[in-house]
Amino acid sequence: MHVVVTGGGGFLGSHLCDALLRRDDRVLCVDDFSTGNPENTAHLAGHPGFTFIRADVTDAFDVPGPVDAVAHLASPASPPDYHRRPLETLAVGSRGTENALRLAERHRARFVLASTSEVYGDPVVHPQREDYWGNVNPVGPRSVYDEAKRFAEALSTAYRRSLAVNVGIARIFNTYGPRMRPHDGRVVSTFIRQALDGEPLTIYGDGSQTRSFCYVDDLVRGIVSMIDSDLPGPVNLGNPSERTVRALAELVREATGSASGLDFRPLPVDDPARRRPVITRAQHQLGWFPLVTIEEGLRHTVEWFRSRHDRTPAERTAPEPVRR
Repeated sequence: MHVVVTGGGGFLGSHLCDALLRRDDRVLCVDDFSTGNPENTAHLAGHPGFTFIRADVTDAFDVPGPVDAVAHLASPASPPDYHRRPLETLAVGSRGTENALRLAERHRARFVLASTSEVYGDPVVHPQREDYWGNVNPVGPRSVYDEAKRFAEALSTAYRRSLAVNVGIARIFNTYGPRMRPHDGRVVSTFIRQALDGEPLTIYGDGSQTRSFCYVDDLVRGIVSMIDSDLPGPVNLGNPSERTVRALAELVREATGSASGLDFRPLPVDDPARRRPVITRAQHQLGWFPLVTIEEGLRHTVEWFRSRHDRTPAERTAPEPVRR
């Protein structure tokens, strides 16, 4: 297959590029590196199946040759990014999604939207099934990301119904693993960075809020399964093992061997109290379920962070050497 991956220079997108190339697909990665990192795909330079285009998906774009699938992952995805770039976040969810859909329509290609569990907002139904409509504050501090993804789902569904585009929607829950940015504001990367630096681990509220953490390799298997299927979705992709943020902090301290304390701060507005996916649809219709335990996943993630922690500041931002 020839697969276009928008946002392919990001944390999740770069792992998807790797997975597709491992099975001998051809990959065209589209990214402007506004939130991605050239280091994430540097090891793919020179790979015969990999092509990169530097572009902003909110501008119309086309690609040479036939396209079999479009995986639309482009979007700021962490709170600091979408708070810093609110208009860009809304634009990539609207114009960017439509440009990717038009590309899929022109090539009669499969289109997979990387949506998010944030479409459920601060849920009053727990755990979250795909038929739950959510509890989202449309004018709250998280709204630009939540509503961008909700609009992207509506737009993708309209293209499926009106223009017969082969659309699939994947709702991604908290994902972690190598290539996360240390300062991306996500809880796993923040805890690991703080633990390795010997700083207190920042917990908002009393730490009783829950999340479900899925290792990146598992999550990418789910996206690949969506690409290979004709399932319209939405389909929840995430690990149904629910843990409190306080418990995650303890796991990170154990994985890093850190003696860092805990720093409790006020809970942000609209921070979801509970989050856990029902993955029955993914299990029955895709044959997908997560395999990596959080202990194993954290060990791999900590090893990756530690390998970069000892580099100088200049080395941390320098691209990796090309491996052929």
